[in-house]
Amino acid sequence: MIRTARFAWMAALAALFACTPPPEPVSMGGVRPTDVGGSMVAPPRWGMVIHGGAGAMSPQSLSAERQAEYRAALTEALMAGHAVLARGGTSLDAVEAAVNVMEDNPLFNAGRGAVVTADGRIELDAAVMDGATLKAGAVAGLHTVRNPIDLARAVMERSPHVMMIGEGAETFARQNGLAMVEESYFWTPNRRQQWERMRMQDSLRADSAARAGRTSGYAMPDDRKWGTVGAVALDQHGNLAAGTSTGGMMMKRFGRVGDVPIVGAGTYANNRSCAVSATGHGEFFIRNVVAHSICALMEYGGLPLQAAADSIVMRQLVAQRGEGGVIAMDRQGNWTMPFNSTGMFRGRIGADGRPEVAIFRD
Repeated sequence: MIRTARFAWMAALAALFACTPPPEPVSMGGVRPTDVGGSMVAPPRWGMVIHGGAGAMSPQSLSAERQAEYRAALTEALMAGHAVLARGGTSLDAVEAAVNVMEDNPLFNAGRGAVVTADGRIELDAAVMDGATLKAGAVAGLHTVRNPIDLARAVMERSPHVMMIGEGAETFARQNGLAMVEESYFWTPNRRQQWERMRMQDSLRADSAARAGRTSGYAMPDDRKWGTVGAVALDQHGNLAAGTSTGGMMMKRFGRVGDVPIVGAGTYANNRSCAVSATGHGEFFIRNVVAHSICALMEYGGLPLQAAADSIVMRQLVAQRGEGGVIAMDRQGNWTMPFNSTGMFRGRIGADGRPEVAIFRD
């Protein structure tokens, strides 16, 4: 009875979203079963989609040299994942390999190159999920684990738990032989400059508030918002997986945790529907349970992958002014990358081994 009612509710919701036109001028930022450049290709039998974060980047704010660096980094991550899939490896292994590459690259807000908290700390989060078994692992508030996605997988496979945080998670990492580093390893000159500039801005803001007799507020400009890396994959065995890793929000305070390690919000995989990894303003992705909602619209509402992803990212989030995007794949090898922000670092690769990457709405 309850299950029937749930199906009816989801079907009604799907019908509502399907009939509602997307708001203008926001447009589809991902891709249908076509390549990133727009030419038609057959849906891949197996493959991978990745993202390196969404935000307010533009051709004017990102130099041609830096764009080339991002495209090269995305291509490297795709090729790492593809190498696993091509030899018959699992989607989990492919996702972990691709995310590892981006965690180790200081261009991205994950692992080395993560943003810095208001207290001058590095706090890393990650999650991974197996679409075949629905097993998941998540970690949050890490300071010294070199590759958080590795620890998330260890939590999933070597413990009876789903999520571990802080010191306990790091103790578990050491006990399981994961690579550990000094916290200084994650700092880069670029992140230090950002942190020092924003710390000065916050100090000036607090002084101004005090002189005016107001309680000091904590503003969060757009350039503090997001940065995440993620991957979804379909292997030759027909199994899906998703993984996401992040340094969180620049200048975050009070132990804030975003959507990445929240299973169903920023990361989700289910062979009955799809695999999703999200990037954006985490609070909105948590409230809307974005990753699971996309999968639910497919499983219970009968929507195809692209329509389900568009319904959440391009309609529901836009209506709430929640910015960001997702990457997603279904078990037939269809994929999509919708985003409602100015840009999203993204790419995909199929069985043919041809990597395709993009940053803006090209």
